[in-house]
Amino acid sequence: MEKLSEAPVEGLCRDCITWQKPENKSRCTKCGSPRVIRHPELKTLAIAHIDCDAFYASVEKRDDPSLADKPVIIGGGRRGVVSTCCYIARIRGVHSAMPMFKALAACPDAIVIPPHMSKYSEAGHTIREMMRTLTPMVEPLSIDEAFLDMNGTQKLHGACPAEVLVRLAKRIEDELSLSVSVGLSYCKFLAKVASDMNKPRGFSVVGEAEAVSFLRKQSVSIVWGVGKVTQKMLAKDGITELSTVQDMAEIDLIRRYGSMGQHLARLSRGEDSRSIKPSSGSKSVSKETTFNDDRSTQEQLLPVLRKLSQGVSSQLKKKHIAGQTVVVKLKTADFKTRTRSRQIPDPTQLEDRIFRTGTDLLLPELDGTKFRLLGIGVSTLGPDEQADPDDMLDPDANRRADAERAIDSVREKFGSDAVKFGINFKGDKNERK
Repeated sequence: MEKLSEAPVEGLCRDCITWQKPENKSRCTKCGSPRVIRHPELKTLAIAHIDCDAFYASVEKRDDPSLADKPVIIGGGRRGVVSTCCYIARIRGVHSAMPMFKALAACPDAIVIPPHMSKYSEAGHTIREMMRTLTPMVEPLSIDEAFLDMNGTQKLHGACPAEVLVRLAKRIEDELSLSVSVGLSYCKFLAKVASDMNKPRGFSVVGEAEAVSFLRKQSVSIVWGVGKVTQKMLAKDGITELSTVQDMAEIDLIRRYGSMGQHLARLSRGEDSRSIKPSSGSKSVSKETTFNDDRSTQEQLLPVLRKLSQGVSSQLKKKHIAGQTVVVKLKTADFKTRTRSRQIPDPTQLEDRIFRTGTDLLLPELDGTKFRLLGIGVSTLGPDEQADPDDMLDPDANRRADAERAIDSVREKFGSDAVKFGINFKGDKNERK
C-alpha cells in the first residue's frame, strides 16, 4: 500500500520519476513532491490494473476548460440515469447509475452533458495503444480500464514495472490531459482493489507478504462478484468482514454457499490464479437510448431502432469488423430488462440488415408494454472480409446493400445526417423512402 513501511525502503517519485534512498521520508529529495511510493515489493510486483479517473467527465472537462471547477454529470435527459460524474459531483452524493432526477436533487447546480461516445472511444483507444507499447499482455475490462501483465518486460524497458507504469501515467497526463489511477500487485484481484484506493491520480501497491493482513481489515463488498444481494445474504449469517471469512474453513463456506463460498475463501486470502488474457478487440458493438417519455408502439420505436442501427453499422464499418448475432435490448417502465437475439447466416455490417433483423426481434415484444429504453447491437465479431455476400434468394437485398454503400459515400462527405430514412408501416412490413 502507498504508505511508509516500518523499515526504510527505496521509493519512487511519481512527479520527477526519481528513485529515493531507503529513508522514511514522505517527500521527494529532488523535487519536493509528496507523491513518493515506498513499498518493500515495489521493484518485484508486475500485475497492474489501470483505471481512468471519472473518464467521460474528464474528457468533457479537458475539451471545455470552463467546466474545470464545476460539477459535471454525464448522462441522459430527464428520464435517464447517470453514466458517470466528476469528483466534485461525487462529493455531493452523485454516483453512477443514479436516476437523473435524484442526481439533480443532490447537486442542483450540476452541468448535465449527454454522452459523446466517439470522443470517449478515441481517447480510450489511444490509452489502450499506449498500454500495448509496454506489454502485449493487456486485458481490457471496458473503454477506460484494463489489466496489464508486466512480467518479463524489465529488460525490454530497462526498468521495473512500477517505474514503467509511473511513466505511462505521466505520459497520459502530458499528452492527453487525462489522469489514471494504477493498482500494482501480484494478482488481478488485488491490483483491481489497489487501483480504487487513492483515486484520482492514485498509485497504490498491495504486496504478497501483506495480502492476508490487508484483506482481513476489509468488508466482503471488496470481493469481485459480491453485490448487494450477496452482501445481504452473508450479513444474515453474520459475515460482513473478510476477517470472518478468513477464520472459516473453506469446506464450510463451500457447503453453505457453493462456488461463491470457494470464491470468497480464496480471494479473502489473496489467492487468485487467474491469468491476464489479452483481448483482440470489442466483443460487441451496440447503441441504446433512454426516452424522456415511455414508448410502446411501432410508430414510436421503429424510427429509433433505425437510427440506432445506423450508428452500429457506422461503427462496424469504421473498425472494419462485422457481426453475426443481432441483439435487441429493451427496458420496461418498471426497469425490467428484456434482451432478444438472433444469429444470422452471414456476418454483417449493413444498417439495413441490422435494422430488419432487429425489427423482427422487436415487433413480438410490442404487446402494449411501455418501454423507457431501446438498444440494438451485434456480437460474434470478426473481420469484415466475409461480410454481406450477395444473396441469391433475395436480389432486393443486394440492391439495398448497393444503395447503402452509395449513401455511406454521401454521408462521409456531408455528414451522418445528410441522408435520412422515413418509415411507413403497413401491417408487419416497413418501407424505406
